[in-house]
Formats: sequence, structure tokens, C-alpha cells
Amino acid sequence: MKNLIQSLCAYHEPDVFNPWSDYDEQCDIGPEAPDIRCRQLQDYLEPRLNRARILLIAEAAGYQGCRFTGIPITCERMLLDEHKQISSALILGRRGERTSRPDCTFMTSRPQQEKGMNEPTDTYVWGAIVDNGIDPQDVLLWNIFPFHPHKKSPFSNRTPSDAELAAGLSYAKALLNLCRPDIRVAAIGRKSAETLEGAGITAETMRHPANGGASLFRQQFSRFSR
Repeated sequence: MKNLIQSLCAYHEPDVFNPWSDYDEQCDIGPEAPDIRCRQLQDYLEPRLNRARILLIAEAAGYQGCRFTGIPITCERMLLDEHKQISSALILGRRGERTSRPDCTFMTSRPQQEKGMNEPTDTYVWGAIVDNGIDPQDVLLWNIFPFHPHKKSPFSNRTPSDAELAAGLSYAKALLNLCRPDIRVAAIGRKSAETLEGAGITAETMRHPANGGASLFRQQFSRFSR
């Protein structure tokens, strides 16, 4: 696992933020932010790698989620126990730490400033896990491109390029090598599904919950997780 995290830290490309090694003085609380995110990823992965029976792989880290937590498909409000449904105990077994800067000029809402960032997709995915009565340690969350691809603003998301998806695939393969051999894989969204299929990795395809896909995603996840 430490080798995986070290390899993640080594990735640097233009218009991509690496949560585990990059520091943005405009948006991060301080230079310690990447180290906090590394610890949180390690504490998230540790109890799941040899245990999880389901691996969900979405597209990329977003500025409202993994960009500030270091944990795929997981937002700050969950780690800070400010989320209406998901607690830090389900994710880390302890309260997480905030890495977003409350006075960041890109934060335009008081809830963001006071409670940290919140990501709707993360809420749908974690909500599906909890609503189906699944032990959170039986599900491992990841992104096919694990970093945050952005436009000019750090508070923006963009679709990963083909080259970025190819680079991201190597991390997904490394993660799979650390998992139990019978783990079942599901791709959330088209980009993840196509990338995994192209690599010969068997994965169920699920509708991305954004843009009106939440209901179908919940149905597909419920069937898949039985």
C-alpha cells in the first residue's frame, strides 16, 4: 500500500492537481495539507484492501471531494461529521481533518466556509452503501484517473484526457493487485467503463449518479451488491 501511495505522490502533469503531493496556498489550509490527505488515504485503504468484496471505480477526483480529502468519492463534510447521513466513523474510524482553507476566495457559500466541501456524487455513492446495509469496509472506492483534472480555476472539474486515463489505469491495476482475488469490480460512468474494458478488466457498468442518474445508479448498485 505504501508503494501505491508513493507512486500516486510522484504524478505531476499540467492542469492536474495531485491531492497527495500538491499544495495550493490559495485553497489549502497550509503546507501540511498533502500529508494530511496521504494519511487519510492510508487509513481508508488499510482495513479494506484485504477485505473488500466490491470495488467501485468512478472517473476522476473532483474539487468538492477527493481534491480536499485524499479519499476517492468522499467529501470533507463526511470526514468532519457535518454530513447529514455519512459519518467519519464509517470511513476512517476516526474524525478526519479539514484541508480546504475556509477563507479561500473560491468558496462562495457559507456552508462551504463553515463545514467544508460537499459533493453530491459522493453522497449518492456512500448513501447507496449505507442504505443497502453493507459494511463500509466491504466496499473500496477509487477513480480511474485518481487525480483532479481542472480547467483554469482550481474549483472546476474537467473530463480526463485519453492520455490521463491511460496513466490512471496503472494505479487501478496496482490497487487491484493489492485486493482479494475475488473482488467484484463496477465502473461508475462511461469513461471508467471504457477504460477498464479496454484493459480487459471485467467490470459491471453503472450509471453515473450526476445529471439525473441517481435513481438508476441506486437500482444498479442494489442489484450488484447482493
